[in-house]
Amino acid sequence: MQKLMEGKKGLVVGVANKRSIAWAIAQACADEGAQLALTFQGERLEDWVRELAETLADPPLVLPCDVLHDPQIRHVFDVLEEKFGGLDFLVHSVAFALKDDLDGRFVDTSREGWRIAQQVSAYSLIALSKYALPLMKKNGGSIITMTYLGSQRVIPHYNIMGVAKASLEATVRYLAADLGPHNIRVNAISAGPIKTLAAMGIGGFSRILDFHREHAPLRRNTEASEVGDTGLFLASSLSRGITGTIIYVDGGYHILGA
Repeated sequence: MQKLMEGKKGLVVGVANKRSIAWAIAQACADEGAQLALTFQGERLEDWVRELAETLADPPLVLPCDVLHDPQIRHVFDVLEEKFGGLDFLVHSVAFALKDDLDGRFVDTSREGWRIAQQVSAYSLIALSKYALPLMKKNGGSIITMTYLGSQRVIPHYNIMGVAKASLEATVRYLAADLGPHNIRVNAISAGPIKTLAAMGIGGFSRILDFHREHAPLRRNTEASEVGDTGLFLASSLSRGITGTIIYVDGGYHILGA
């Protein structure tokens, strides 16, 4: 029986370790037959990403990519064009903010901190989409990014990252309108709090997890595999009529008034 993603080629940006949401999506897509490329940011993460890549049945390409540097982004897509010939889906799971801009008051956000958070967390989706476009033009494709409820509501210690995620969500809508005529879909997944490497840098994160588990309609925390399955759905043809949308995978927490 043919697998859902058999013959499909995808790029997953943002894998850090086995707890990464990007890794959960990569696993789900690989299990359904997708051929993948993974990127890593910096030497510190390279070994982890390469070790994870080797656990997949069809080991993916592993490439360096700092989303702040256009030449590295260009190199990634040059390699993909050479090796894959085209691209069916792109997963963008990248975000960063200076710790001081997360721990303090939002009103004290530094100008440089604002720039860095927006560049890494929001603009990088535009940069990656621009280079993905030529590889998706022939057959269309799917672009998926990761957001969080802090874009819509004030979450303690989320600060500038909440504003960057709001910018990211607006970017999803504008890209969806731009790329739709090429049959390229652009969507975001808003996941509940998950104990990832990035999330552990948010002050009081364990309390956020506890509160979510106690109050979400499903009365439990979100699992990375649930987000992975949603990423698989958005990457596949099953979501062919969906674009410019934010899908919440948070046990229903987003419907609550507090």
